[in-house]
Amino acid sequence: MLCNLKEAARIAIAENSGLPAFNVFGYEDAAAVINAAERMNRPVVLMTNKVAVAHMGIPVLAGMLLEMARRSEVPTCVHLDHATELADIRQAVDSGYTSVMIDGSQLPFDENVAVTRAAVEIARPRGVSVEAEIGSVGYSDNADAKRRFTDPGEAERFAALTGVDALAVAVGTVHRMETQGVDLQFDLLRSIRQVVKIPLVIHGSTGVADRDLRRLIECGAVKINMGTTLRMVFGQTLREQIEENPKLFDRVEMYQKCMKAVEGKAIEKIKCL
Repeated sequence: MLCNLKEAARIAIAENSGLPAFNVFGYEDAAAVINAAERMNRPVVLMTNKVAVAHMGIPVLAGMLLEMARRSEVPTCVHLDHATELADIRQAVDSGYTSVMIDGSQLPFDENVAVTRAAVEIARPRGVSVEAEIGSVGYSDNADAKRRFTDPGEAERFAALTGVDALAVAVGTVHRMETQGVDLQFDLLRSIRQVVKIPLVIHGSTGVADRDLRRLIECGAVKINMGTTLRMVFGQTLREQIEENPKLFDRVEMYQKCMKAVEGKAIEKIKCL
């Protein structure tokens, strides 16, 4: 049930729920996420970030994830996350991705608009959804990445000028947080929702307390991005097995518990939305 982001978001909105979006790094966590979505009967987004793209390449990821999405029993979107180069957008579109994110959030407003419009021109004729970011969500492990809350008026202008299908906004989250406890600006999110009518996206949601995930939806967010939380449970489960039995070497055997752990965590997060 391969779909694009616009279609998946429409289903989530109709069901008065959030759209779970998970960064995946291979077959094992992608399969676990799809299993979780199927068990919960919810649409889902499989995202590939710069780390995954650098490791495997867009064509390889596309070939695997698109086939998995087609076999899924729930609407499944294959999304390129945080691309900063139009060449990557073009390669993802050519490879069959159904959604792309162009991230010009570190650029001045006019430059962000220009690169985003160029991405829309590449993707839209092929039926590929486009997400962009206004304001800037920072990184817990990168002090050089600018953090800036989204201005509602600027978000309204940006959405109108670019024609994107979804807009990522900065309301307090931080990428790659390993613990929960960010200070979210819910009133700011409500203000953005009042003037921006396309689906809003929250990045860096691993750092959001479970009780606040649903509140994000109630305040106007639709797509909720998570990645670190799944990477942590995968790595921890793998480490525990090796510590318990240092002679283990068969990764397929070890991955079974990792996949179950990731599936359980994904279900836990989906229930919060």
